Amino acid sequence: MATRPPIWTIIVAAGSGTRFGGAKQYLELAESRVVDRSVAVAAQVSDGVVVVVPASDVAAESDRLAADSVVAGGTSRAASVRNGLGAVPQEAAIICVHDAARPLAGPEVYQRVIDEVRSGAAGAVPVVPVTDTIRSVDGGAVDRSTLQAVQTPQAFEAELLRMAHADAAEATDDASLVEAAGYSVVAVEGHPRNIKITHPDDLAAAEAWLAT
Repeated sequence: MATRPPIWTIIVAAGSGTRFGGAKQYLELAESRVVDRSVAVAAQVSDGVVVVVPASDVAAESDRLAADSVVAGGTSRAASVRNGLGAVPQEAAIICVHDAARPLAGPEVYQRVIDEVRSGAAGAVPVVPVTDTIRSVDGGAVDRSTLQAVQTPQAFEAELLRMAHADAAEATDDASLVEAAGYSVVAVEGHPRNIKITHPDDLAAAEAWLAT
């Protein structure tokens, strides 16, 4: 029987939570910390999990997190992912990158992006329709039917992700870096409950989702 190519996940939890007003990744969400929920789901679908946290938290979180490795973050999200990549074994074939601040991402979302990469895609991202009315900064309405909101986890062929990060470029997500390197990233169905906790109201919304 063929051996399944190794899958590793990098959980990015190195932010300071400026917009939230504190380190949101360590807040309690239905009797479990936000970051612990994200790690637990990643562990269900991965052969290994690397968590990137603020440098001052590495020692404490190495003891607390159920992860294979805990490393210090960088000065930006992209730099933090690169630090995480350094802890992923070279034999990894697929690497997922997930924001700890999306603790409600389910294993089915991981599976969809992973399956696309297994089928030959350079990368895959989950998306959901934009439901709000959008206006550009000049005041013009934007046709929301042409827009999609991108979520994480995002999955990539491991060597392509490493290559995309090799020149220390900056981007708001890894799909943008892979596309900038000349590769196509496919979109798969995300989930409306896979919200990103950015403001205190988002934490309340996550608690409401868990209560349903």
